[in-house]
Amino acid sequence: MPSNHHVIEVWGDFACFSRPELRVERYSYPCPTPSAARGVFDAIYLKPPEFRWQITRIELLAPPAYIALRRNEVSEKLSIANAKKWMKGSAEPSPLFADDSSVRQQRQTMALRDPCYRIYGRIVPWPGFEKQIASFNAQFVRRASKGKCFQQPYLGCREFVGFYRLVEDLPAEQKAKPPANVDLDLGFMVYDVFDLGSPSSSDASPYISVFKAVIQSGVLEIPDYDDPAVLKPERRAG
Repeated sequence: MPSNHHVIEVWGDFACFSRPELRVERYSYPCPTPSAARGVFDAIYLKPPEFRWQITRIELLAPPAYIALRRNEVSEKLSIANAKKWMKGSAEPSPLFADDSSVRQQRQTMALRDPCYRIYGRIVPWPGFEKQIASFNAQFVRRASKGKCFQQPYLGCREFVGFYRLVEDLPAEQKAKPPANVDLDLGFMVYDVFDLGSPSSSDASPYISVFKAVIQSGVLEIPDYDDPAVLKPERRAG
């Protein structure tokens, strides 16, 4: 495997990678989307102005097992603009009470139980930082080998905490824990919600891309973001 590729094993008690076409009740894909997998790598090591992560492969180490969860949620959210006014003292705080019957609602979530994946990714430096690629890779390995992270990784929803470990001996790992015998055609899957072709994408408006996702023998191959297989919306001039 090229030295610029890294592999981590990720697991948790629950996960939910919501399908966007099911808006009212959350229903999870059987595996992480590329953006969710990228988020795990981001939680370990990230320098947005200098590089981004490209997910290349996701292996399901356990067959998808669903569990139905029903939770009390709220139908509204606080306004950021109002919160800033409260901080400056220019307006009186108006809290959102979760017990208020007008905003409280129950929602069903079809989540995954005991998910476990092996995720492959590589660092893609932004223009001007290509010579630092060796340093980026070394820093990631140093952090990941010690279990460090900037924030606790999560599996789709922030309340579904994820854990990880760096896979250092890949052939031995694949022999000890091969991908699950699963074949699924997932149709179109969300690839990412940012424009990964721009260093400032995280500050821009949502730019949702999709691709045709097929799991074969427990493996989901991820095309590069610039691959024609990744469908993106047309850019608007100006």
